[in-house]
Amino acid sequence: MSKSYVLFNPHAGNNTGKGSAEKIKEVYNEKELIFLDITNITDYSEFVSGLDADDSIIVCGGDGTLNRFANSIYDLNVQNEILYYAAGSGNDFLRDIDGVDGTVPFRINEYLCDLPVVTVNGKDYRFINGVGFGIDGYCCEVGDQLRAKNTGKPINYAGIAIKGLLFHYKPARATVTVDGVSHTYKKAWLAPTMSGRYYGGGMIPTPHQTREERKEKLSVGIIHDSGKLKTLLIFPSIFKGEHIKHKKKVDEFSGKKITVEYSHPIALQIDGETIVGVTKYEACIPSLYVKKEDTVSATEA
Repeated sequence: MSKSYVLFNPHAGNNTGKGSAEKIKEVYNEKELIFLDITNITDYSEFVSGLDADDSIIVCGGDGTLNRFANSIYDLNVQNEILYYAAGSGNDFLRDIDGVDGTVPFRINEYLCDLPVVTVNGKDYRFINGVGFGIDGYCCEVGDQLRAKNTGKPINYAGIAIKGLLFHYKPARATVTVDGVSHTYKKAWLAPTMSGRYYGGGMIPTPHQTREERKEKLSVGIIHDSGKLKTLLIFPSIFKGEHIKHKKKVDEFSGKKITVEYSHPIALQIDGETIVGVTKYEACIPSLYVKKEDTVSATEA
């Protein structure tokens, strides 16, 4: 009998990943299920080579888990069917493709190819939804700190954002360069680059970007040069993509190569995975990258 290897992240969904993975048994019985903790897999090449042709992989977790998996298998030319079972706290990928929580695992092979690349601190990452830089990265950093305390309480990112906007987060001077054209802001609250439509649990920072366009363009959205209260008033509208109506305080640009540089180090998140102490990132559509040994480097746009 063919097998389905369920790769679950125990930390997904506010540390409910293992329990969520077990629920797959209730909706999926096409193959024998073998559960593996994705955080314990150290050699994906070995894992993939050990699969039979009719075996499948079920990725169980949230956007961060999906990002980890996509980066780990991207260059392995996996021929097996890859399925997804959403079990995260944000589930922006699922939201973007109009999926529903708790449904039968579905095929995602086509979504894991032609992914753009972001370079951060000299390291390259594929990303599925988007790269957050600013108050969004700050929220992920604080969320990680709260999760590490293992209180068992769900992370309230909206509450973190509000407190950050009012008290803790300091906006930075930023330069955003899109296909060689630079824009400078004295006070940038966030400057994410998007491949898909949603990030951060349902936010739509760049309403004109769609996942289907990821091979041709990426989009960056900037909330800038507004005070704390004005930013707090604008922020809720990002969940409908209506923040761009504030034309004097919000910009949206699209291009093949996007670089964002901040005046001081802050946290950045890639599909929910946090990197702290970042001053610059560079994102490109996949065709602008060539593989050089063990790294990916950008060609000129």
